[in-house]
Amino acid sequence: MSDAQRLSTAECLRGARIVFDRELEAYFDSPIAYAYAAVFLVLSCTTFMNSFFLDGVVDMGPYFTALPFLLIPFVPAITMRAWAEEHAQHTFELLMTLPLHSLQVVLGKYLAALCFYAIVLAGSLPIVLMLLFLGDPDLGRICASYLGALLLGAFFLSFGLFASGLTRDQIVAFVLAALFGFFFVLSGHEKVVEVLDGLAPAYQPGTWLYETISVLPHYEAFGRGVIALADLLYFALMCGFFVSMNYLSLQRSKY
Repeated sequence: MSDAQRLSTAECLRGARIVFDRELEAYFDSPIAYAYAAVFLVLSCTTFMNSFFLDGVVDMGPYFTALPFLLIPFVPAITMRAWAEEHAQHTFELLMTLPLHSLQVVLGKYLAALCFYAIVLAGSLPIVLMLLFLGDPDLGRICASYLGALLLGAFFLSFGLFASGLTRDQIVAFVLAALFGFFFVLSGHEKVVEVLDGLAPAYQPGTWLYETISVLPHYEAFGRGVIALADLLYFALMCGFFVSMNYLSLQRSKY
């Protein structure tokens, strides 16, 4: 199938499903994936429990506050093998000979990674049950926070896969994706914004980054229980951009 050939939505999804099944099975066949998931859940739940016992508030806020910083190393660990390993094991050429459009391959890998992340994120649901047993938490706010966490993971996965497609080395892919994560998260941190604004008061670069590029203000809105169209568009556009860049880099690698 020529890459220039246009696909219907149904055809695109059918092809992506083939890659999705292959990739998701690969995640669960790898003991490393289970180790990553276990470490992530232990760290995230431990962080929450520390705050819970110190503050004594029936609220999942501390869990979702820490999540962006935990995803900085976790998501690159998931995505670093996605394309880099295909090159290292010389299976990239075989994958490209399949009767699939490049977009189907990219979407299949992306959706498989997103599904794996969603399963890992669901491992925190016992916290919700514990809070319901202990008190009366704001379920609307918790649901909005989980939606924000899912979108945040989708965003991290999009640039993680893009980074993996740029190199044949998994370590380089991990470092590149982690740097992306640091940039998008720390550019929204209050102290970083203040420092950057102080370096050029006339231009306020920190404030500009916070308002236009950083993921934190959009993610934190979900933590307040607010689901705004502007925040949904931010995640949709950013994910779409990096998935598209992944597709273009794949096209370039084929020739």
